[in-house]
Amino acid sequence: VFDHKKNVIAIKVDNSKQPNSRWYSGSGIYRNVWLVTVNKLYVDHWGTFVTTPRVNKDSAAVRIACTVRNEGTDNEEFEIRTTLYANDSSTSGYEARPMKLEANSRGEISQEITIVNPALWSVERPVQYRAVTRIYKKEKLIDEYITPFGIRHFSFDADSGFSLNGRKMKIYGVCNHHDLGALGSALNIRALERQLEMLKKMGCNGIRTSHNPPAPELLDLCDRMGFIVINEAFDMWKKPKNPFDYHLDWDKWHARDLEDQILRDRNHPSVFVWSIGNEIREQSYFPDGKEFPPDSSGLAITRELAGIVHKLDPTRPVIAALDQVEGNTNAVIQSGALDIIGYNYRHLVWKNAQKKWGKKPFIATEAASAFESRGDYFMPSDKIRRAGIGNQNLSDDFTASSYDNFSAVWASTHEESLKEFFRLPFVAGTFIWTGWDYLGEPTPYGWPARSSYFGIIDLAGFPKDAYYLYQSVWTTKPVLHVFPHWNWKNGQVIDVWAYYNNADEVELFLNDRSIGVRKKEKGNLHVMWRTIFEPGKISAVSRKNGKTVLTREIKTAGEPFRISLTADRKAILSDGKDLAFITVKILDDEGNMVPHASNMVKFSCSGEGTIAGVDNGFQASLESLKADSGKVYNGMSLVILQSTTKSGKARIVATAHGLKEATVEVDTQ
Repeated sequence: VFDHKKNVIAIKVDNSKQPNSRWYSGSGIYRNVWLVTVNKLYVDHWGTFVTTPRVNKDSAAVRIACTVRNEGTDNEEFEIRTTLYANDSSTSGYEARPMKLEANSRGEISQEITIVNPALWSVERPVQYRAVTRIYKKEKLIDEYITPFGIRHFSFDADSGFSLNGRKMKIYGVCNHHDLGALGSALNIRALERQLEMLKKMGCNGIRTSHNPPAPELLDLCDRMGFIVINEAFDMWKKPKNPFDYHLDWDKWHARDLEDQILRDRNHPSVFVWSIGNEIREQSYFPDGKEFPPDSSGLAITRELAGIVHKLDPTRPVIAALDQVEGNTNAVIQSGALDIIGYNYRHLVWKNAQKKWGKKPFIATEAASAFESRGDYFMPSDKIRRAGIGNQNLSDDFTASSYDNFSAVWASTHEESLKEFFRLPFVAGTFIWTGWDYLGEPTPYGWPARSSYFGIIDLAGFPKDAYYLYQSVWTTKPVLHVFPHWNWKNGQVIDVWAYYNNADEVELFLNDRSIGVRKKEKGNLHVMWRTIFEPGKISAVSRKNGKTVLTREIKTAGEPFRISLTADRKAILSDGKDLAFITVKILDDEGNMVPHASNMVKFSCSGEGTIAGVDNGFQASLESLKADSGKVYNGMSLVILQSTTKSGKARIVATAHGLKEATVEVDTQ
């Protein structure tokens, strides 16, 4: 019996020693914690391992390895009964087996059940099953343990890349850090779900967890929504990247931490690859610019970690995300312990990776590292800038260009790496750095920039223009995205870009005069027109075989007139946790968004809701993310509504000096 007056669990967090991370990791307990009570005879913690050793369209063999503990003082005889359930809760299979355990011991039992006509898990149709394992002693139920799982078979091939359930496919992935923007690092399932929903609409089908074990809720969502996950463990080994990072705990904790991660996550059908490290310092050793033999500590640690993974999960390959690949020495690769070669960036040498390191499957574990601020544009657009911290290519206003013409010196634009990705059939997948902007690591700027510029989606959750580049090549959904906005100085030379698909050509019009027809040429993934600005409108038409596919129009906006509020959902749960993400726009009197608006907007909330956060997506904004007001950035911002525990309505009212106010209501139920 738990008595809160006598039983106390106290946890103290000391996060004073800084820096301990290369990005904003959060502080305190920012993930869910469970206290599980069991009888003395029970299925062990993370005690099941479900595999599918034989799968075809007619049947699947499901093997359940179950570890049972007897912490009692008597020997026990009992029965393990496992039932497999389909998505609709119908029974798909059953097996019962007797078992004996001595006092204070543990043992493992294996069962194999055949499912007829199995529904296979895929990114398009992520069907799951449940294995329910029950311990019975003399027909008395002693314990019950539920294991969700999926049935699928896959392979990585050194020549042809990746195939899932016998069908070749490219992995269209992104890397993501775990913070949730204005909500910080504290876990919120709806915020995670929103991130994945937007990535899915973009055409993304893969997630790399960067660079630490993910929240289990993220993997649950990936299981349900259909993502291929690289599940990553470490950002450093024994050699540090910061004075107070994980290297201080390496000797004592690395084996236990990796074992726990594998045991916890190995039943998730979304997990396809285990990553044992990101850009770790043990890769190579280059004193005084001279190249030495492979770092012996790197060889040993790689083999140790890969051995741990393969022992606990022989069904999935091991990778590491490597950046020291230009020379001829890389201890992690030369250890021979990796199943897949993973490069971070270096897209121009992907083609030589297998020739250099041996014929193994290949994944671009990080690609692009392009900088963008939503709604800002550096012209001329066909001039590419490269920058690192302190580089002369930076801007005084801490902005980056949304034309996809600004990237890190070690990396590429989105389009540069995508071209190489599609050109090389052996590249199984690419994971873009990053899907979303994240807190910390504001490369290429320093303070007052406080969040990253790498994301395809900004910190507030608004797509940058590159989002539609990916949508145009990663989906079959018809896309025609034209940019930039159409508010410039008279006579200014402006570059207009379009991302499109499902069409042969795009024609651009300025105030109904044709500026010309453009087609993608030489492998380019966008088209461009250079024209002289005049107020009015630009419009674009994409055509296939002479027939119109899509049209888009952008008008010159007038002065700010009113506020617009749009909630992503009309109803949310009244559980005190659910969220509605409300987009704020500044419009002129004709309903056009004003692209340079920076009005200060004040929010008030009434009814069954509270304001959980605000953000405008600008990486160098120093306004509080937990306030009830903030400036819009380039015409837009976000306010996050959180439910209370009562049903009813929540109402947000937005006001700004000189503008017509706006109201939005959300049901909480």
